[in-house]
Amino acid sequence: MIIYTKTGCPWCNEALAFLKSVGVPFEEREVLSNPKFFEEMRAKSGQSKAPTLDIDGEILPDTDAKAIEIYLRAKEIIK
Repeated sequence: MIIYTKTGCPWCNEALAFLKSVGVPFEEREVLSNPKFFEEMRAKSGQSKAPTLDIDGEILPDTDAKAIEIYLRAKEIIK
């Protein structure tokens, strides 16, 4: 799982805190300081907002902690 974030973004911070709290492994890619990660996120999601998740090729663009929780529960990644 990859989470694309922007420094200072409150929704990104909430999403990161949620993922940490449920113990789901992830890789954070901060897009403001890394143009490669920004372009990667845009190519995958078709937009430039964060947080954006890539979960085994399934893209959750411009999402939030609640939407991530709903998705992970539906996929039975968390209980």
